[in-house]
Amino acid sequence: MATRKRTRRKPAWERAYRGHVLWLGKAKLGRVTLADRGRYTWEAAGRTGAVDDLAKAKQAVEIAVATADKQLDLFR
Repeated sequence: MATRKRTRRKPAWERAYRGHVLWLGKAKLGRVTLADRGRYTWEAAGRTGAVDDLAKAKQAVEIAVATADKQLDLFR
């Protein structure tokens, strides 16, 4: 009998009031909010930033979440 392969859940973006939120199941990974007209602030994995484009803000959140899971090589 074949067993089912476990699939990894993928984070998904959800629209929120004046912003977007990145979820993995029921865990909030990061968020992007509209600060001023045409200015977005983002927060994820203990990091924050501000950019002028929504796509760049979402990309910054995804990069911050991806790098937070990895241990850096300190002694190479």
